[in-house]
Amino acid sequence: MTQPRQISRTVPGITALKALAHPDRLRLLSSLRTAGPSTASELGRRFGLNSGATSYHLRQLALHGFIEPATELGNARERWWRARHESTFYETAELSGDDLESGLAFTQAVLAGHAAMLQRAQEAYRDLPVPWRKASTNSDYIIPLTAEAAEALNNRIMDLLMEAKAASPAPGTPLPPDVKLVAFLHYAFPYPEPRQ
Repeated sequence: MTQPRQISRTVPGITALKALAHPDRLRLLSSLRTAGPSTASELGRRFGLNSGATSYHLRQLALHGFIEPATELGNARERWWRARHESTFYETAELSGDDLESGLAFTQAVLAGHAAMLQRAQEAYRDLPVPWRKASTNSDYIIPLTAEAAEALNNRIMDLLMEAKAASPAPGTPLPPDVKLVAFLHYAFPYPEPRQ
C-alpha cells in the first residue's frame, strides 16, 4: 500500500479571497488543479476567454499566491502556469462588516460554479456507464443537530474526504482508464424555511 500524499492547501487572507471571487479565476484555478499545468492560450480556448482576459486573470491568481509559473515547461514564447495548492480553505464564521461581505461574495462565486457543475453532470448522466451512474448521487439529509454536533459531523466528513484525496493520484497525473475525477460538493447549513 502506498503512503498517503500530503495535500497542499492555502488559507487566503481577505484580499486574496476578494481576488479569487471571480467566476473565471475560479474556473482557471480549478483547471490548473485538476488537469495540471497549462498556458494562457490553452486555458482561454478551453473556457472561451480571450487571451488578454485569461492572461490578466492568471496574473491576478499569481499575485495572490494561488498559481506560479511552471518554468520547466514551454519555451520563450509560451508561459506555462501551475497551481501552488490543491485546496483552498477559508472561514467566514467570525468575519464581520466588509470582510464578511467579501467572504460572502467569494462563497456566491463558488456556489455559482458548483451549480453549473451540477447541471453539466446532470446533462451527462444518461451517457455514463452503469457503474458510474451507481457511483453518482444527488442526496440531501436534513438532521436535527446542535451547532456543536453539526460542526463535528462536518469535520468528520471533511477528514474522510481529505483522506481519500491523499490516497489519490496527484493533480495532473495521468489516470488509469477506470479512474475519473469525482466531485464531492459538501454543503451544511441550518435548514432555511421555505419562502411563501
